[in-house]
Amino acid sequence: MLCLALTASFSLKIDKVVNLVCEYHENPIGIDVEKPRLGWQLISDDENVMQTAYEIRVADSEKELQNDKALIWSTGKVESDRSVNVAYEGPALKSMQRVYWQVRVWDNTNKVSSWSTPAFWEMGLLENTLWKASYIAMNDITTEKESHPSQYFRKEFQAKKPIQSARVYVTSLGVYELLLNGKKVGNDLFTPGYTSYDHRLQYQTYDVTDMLQENNAIGAIVGDGWYRGNIGWKGDYAYYGKQLALLAQLKIDYQDGSSETIVSDDGWKASYGPILESDMYNGEKYDARLEMDGWSSFGFDESKWTQVQILDHPTDILVAPQGLPVRAIEEIKPKKIITTPKGEIVLDLGQNIVGWARMRVQGEKGDKVTLKFAEVLDKDGNFYTTNLRAAEATDTYTLKGEGEEIFEPHFTSHGFRFIQVIDYPGTLDLDAITGIVVHSDMDPTGSFTTSDPMINQLQNNIRWSQKDNFLDIPTDCPQRDERAGWTGDAQVFSMTAAYNFDVASFYTKWLKDLAADQHENGLVPNVIPDILSESKGAAAQGGATGWADAAVIIPWTVYQTYGDERILKEQYDSMKGWVDYMAEESGEDYLWNNNKHWHWGDWLAYDANNPAYNGSVTEKDLIATAYAYYSTTLMGKIAGILEKTEDAVSYDALAENIKKAFIKEYITPNGRLVSHTQTAYALALSFGLIPEELIEKSAAFFTQDVERFGHLTTGFLGTPLLCSTLSDIGRDDLAFMLLNRKEFPSWLYPVTQGATTIWERWDTQKPDGTIIEGMNSFNHYAYGAIGEWLYNYVGGLSIDPENPGYKHILFHPHPGGGLTSASAEFQSLYGKIKSSWEINGSDFSYEVVIPANTTATVTLPEAKTNTVLVNGRKPKSDLQKKLKQTADGVQLELGSGTYRFTYPSGKLKS
Repeated sequence: MLCLALTASFSLKIDKVVNLVCEYHENPIGIDVEKPRLGWQLISDDENVMQTAYEIRVADSEKELQNDKALIWSTGKVESDRSVNVAYEGPALKSMQRVYWQVRVWDNTNKVSSWSTPAFWEMGLLENTLWKASYIAMNDITTEKESHPSQYFRKEFQAKKPIQSARVYVTSLGVYELLLNGKKVGNDLFTPGYTSYDHRLQYQTYDVTDMLQENNAIGAIVGDGWYRGNIGWKGDYAYYGKQLALLAQLKIDYQDGSSETIVSDDGWKASYGPILESDMYNGEKYDARLEMDGWSSFGFDESKWTQVQILDHPTDILVAPQGLPVRAIEEIKPKKIITTPKGEIVLDLGQNIVGWARMRVQGEKGDKVTLKFAEVLDKDGNFYTTNLRAAEATDTYTLKGEGEEIFEPHFTSHGFRFIQVIDYPGTLDLDAITGIVVHSDMDPTGSFTTSDPMINQLQNNIRWSQKDNFLDIPTDCPQRDERAGWTGDAQVFSMTAAYNFDVASFYTKWLKDLAADQHENGLVPNVIPDILSESKGAAAQGGATGWADAAVIIPWTVYQTYGDERILKEQYDSMKGWVDYMAEESGEDYLWNNNKHWHWGDWLAYDANNPAYNGSVTEKDLIATAYAYYSTTLMGKIAGILEKTEDAVSYDALAENIKKAFIKEYITPNGRLVSHTQTAYALALSFGLIPEELIEKSAAFFTQDVERFGHLTTGFLGTPLLCSTLSDIGRDDLAFMLLNRKEFPSWLYPVTQGATTIWERWDTQKPDGTIIEGMNSFNHYAYGAIGEWLYNYVGGLSIDPENPGYKHILFHPHPGGGLTSASAEFQSLYGKIKSSWEINGSDFSYEVVIPANTTATVTLPEAKTNTVLVNGRKPKSDLQKKLKQTADGVQLELGSGTYRFTYPSGKLKS
């Protein structure tokens, strides 16, 4: 960070230019984006600070940044307020090239900042021909559906010259752990990650300069992972391939200018080791008696190891990661040891997590300890694993008997709160086990708190379910024999996800797999990566409304949250393919129906399977046509943003025809929908399908239904829109009623039952402790989509759709529901945003923080212009002029800064 010198004669509004990122990452290495995008933040304590120009310079070294003649590229002074997603437009970069860059900016007083601290990025292997390594494998081809031992590979080499730098490029068929001279390379887990392996295989790049010495050994462990292990609930094993393999390439640059490349080839050796089995669903079996001390160090006796095979596998599918690595993020100690009624010894972490248990143990050689994992105890207090279905979720460790031993599995994860410990030698205490939390390494961006501890717990549960299910892909559940990238779950939760954590690169990676697995006719599979298309039946093939629409809606979410136009460009053919597919299948009547495709509909709506109860059953064709309209309207907007004028006109016209068909087919002249359900009205009202003259009547039918039941009746598609639609029609009272309800069905009911994550069903567990059999997850984020309303409406922090990426912010809190305070914060690409309100006696206090280089519209609910205090004082005349009385209260436009408004609470109710 460079702080600017401030003097009396030369004062800058901008204090710092910081947080330089390239493709959303700080100092990334091994990227393959040919024109990477750069971003930075302006830090200032002053108000109304805007960037008016910037200058970027790029060079091969930090020293050369200071020499204008040595620069690779310089923008010169560019008149622009853009400080995010600024594309590199210099000369084409070469494979493995590292460049350094820095930026300075001018503010709206025409003062220029100092140059920022330099940052860098480094390219990966951009040409397929640069891969000189071969895939190496053991003669271990799976012919039966059972787990095989993990495989160990090694190679020794020498580096006799002083080393300037070294990079290793590595991937595998399976999941790998790379070691160099006895130490693990990097801290990533489950590499190379889960992708559509037939189309895209990621490789990782690591800087190993400091790990090399004169005599070296490189080693790798490769396990089944998603590639060859158990996958899906159909009992598939080796879905993508029957043989594991390793591909590794180490490039060493010496100080004398020469270089050397060590590659995986037939000179490597291979062996089995102590990992007897390691499966994503079933767990790991590890026999410490089989450990090979020093196997990844120089000088190890490899005489009993076998020669590797060369496997013919394409390298043209190799891509650099654009997502986030999976890492061990947090450690949790057990809260208590329980002896269940059945006599089981169980540890309670107090939190449902995803990861594994680290165990400290001491015993005799051959002692075997078994760890089993579960989310809950049953109503009798016994260890409950029925909802795991076929997933064994069991780790076993066989001791070598040499003092204290520590066990952590390598290539498995579990969804659990409770750990059953079987045959632990000696006395088990709380220090023996530690829960290791594992998920994609997302930066936290949002926080939401209120005066109500139960709502705060709900928010905490939402965040935990996101962390637990964002393990390289957005899974539906993390514990049973499924853990698939269901598109519908990801779609409805995408905006809530983007509030809680930085998911820009996470979704960028996953959407590329969606496009890769999309069918030629535009149909989008139900899960990504697609592990169902070989199954029979339409349900397995995809094309379900609300699910396949993830192809359009999630790129739109990323664009709205991060101002990312490139994702719209890169996903455009995929989005277009899906919308065109719906149009083709709908035909001339424009109704996207259920005749040719299975639609999940409003999945798991309240009591929808009860034949005697139809209050929640929404016609699937209505839902499908509503979503067809919504995705088509988004396509029209996206085409316009990308200046595809002809497409924009075409999709706008198509959307209008779908709307006319929807009105004719599903809305009575009196504004009643043929499916008289909360979901139907929420969809139709929020998507803009109700004719202007019928909105009031349809809204009345909607609110009458909510009042009649006194609770929600919605499922996966209706729930995310329920409260926001009520707020949009002026019924915050009903939205808060639904939020505050503690009886089943409601968001807070699981909280009353001690839930620490979001449940798959409203009644996953009955009040008497009975657990629903069959498909039932205690960690399923879809219903956590209420988080979007909590941030947007209760907290009052929203994106301006016309100015995406929080370039212009909308502040409009909705107090109510008995709350006396609420606060929403978000770390945007521009900096920290805050919206925090409190009712204190007869006063309403509202604080907003607007980061530099952004502006905002602030609405003060129920305020009067003549009663508002700003920062404890009557506003100055220039600010007073900005206060405008509206139907909602007082509205004003503001630049960056921190503002505290106070006025009589009036009609506002806590």
